[in-house]
Amino acid sequence: MSKKTWIVIGVIALALVVLRMLLPTIVLDVVNTQLSQMKEYTGQVEDIDIALIRGAYVIDGIEIVKRETEDRDVSDSIPFFSSPRVDLSVEWKALFKGKIVGELELDRPKLNFVNPPKKDNEAKQDTADFRELIRDLMPLSINRFQINDAEIHYIDNMTEARVDVFAENLNVLATGLTNKPEGNDTLPSSIKADANVYGGAFDLKVRLDALAENPTFDMEAEMKELDLTNLNDFMRAYGNFDVEEGEFNVYTEFAAKNGEFGGYVKPLIKKLNVVEWKTEEGTTAQKIWESIVEGAAELFENQKNDQIGSKIMIENTFQDPKVRIGPAIGLVLRNAFIQALRPSIEQSIDLDDLEPKENGFFKELFEKNNKSDDKKQAGLVPTNSNPELV
Repeated sequence: MSKKTWIVIGVIALALVVLRMLLPTIVLDVVNTQLSQMKEYTGQVEDIDIALIRGAYVIDGIEIVKRETEDRDVSDSIPFFSSPRVDLSVEWKALFKGKIVGELELDRPKLNFVNPPKKDNEAKQDTADFRELIRDLMPLSINRFQINDAEIHYIDNMTEARVDVFAENLNVLATGLTNKPEGNDTLPSSIKADANVYGGAFDLKVRLDALAENPTFDMEAEMKELDLTNLNDFMRAYGNFDVEEGEFNVYTEFAAKNGEFGGYVKPLIKKLNVVEWKTEEGTTAQKIWESIVEGAAELFENQKNDQIGSKIMIENTFQDPKVRIGPAIGLVLRNAFIQALRPSIEQSIDLDDLEPKENGFFKELFEKNNKSDDKKQAGLVPTNSNPELV
């Protein structure tokens, strides 16, 4: 090669080196500009590292805070979202299969939902679309999403006792988010999550079609052995009573298809013991109220199993969800006086059951349980014949 050719190659190589050195600063300015232009939120990033070999960039020290008003940069002192490390990259496994998609991984993120002061008797609602921000940061379709060791908080500083309800050690893994259904596999994507909640454990499993026009998924979740004494600030703020002892469990299953959904929520409270008014400090009104709560708990408690429970059936479209209160009340009474609800997921909600029927998607799905339940309430079926109850 001629001397002139070597000079051209050298200039190009030098330009690439300079560009590589400047690229993190350029990307950092772009990201911070995008964060500052959000309407209801603002934020900043401390640093950005570029990994060209694996097609990735790493955001170090991101923080997003909520604005008090849309036309000012004044924001809440508590960050809405923060994370010491966010990794956005090309998913090489999918690339080998001919798909150009991305993956997103967050380490130790913290999400705070803060109940704002009420102005004009209306609380400001969160309306910012963070999906648009993610699309700006990651131009590729995200096929894999992972969260490691996260915290989620609900904070209310407007109550007499500051409320801070949280879940910690939250881990989430979502895979196959750009997969299309093939053959009998109608739900090719999955989401799994687990967390610690006040001495209890939360577990979530979802199979879904992430590309479907309408939400299409089959979900089950449970939260077991939550210690209610750790929620006394919350119960004191919103219920005006304390708990000396108690364990909270909740089990739920939902399925959705063609714009409709159905499922149940089954909460169970075990060994509930409300603080006795004779020994607890407080106003007379509070002591009387705590006595009423304790009496109601005793009334609806299943004495044999020392627990209070109900099963709330929910079915409707996503535009107008409704809760069937009648069956819920009936199950509370049955659990109190006849038998305890089985403390586990029932495996009774399934996407395959959600097929169009003349009288609606979910009529047949819930008639299987409700017909038997109605007969039992009327004394037509022995209570021990229902396999859903023990």
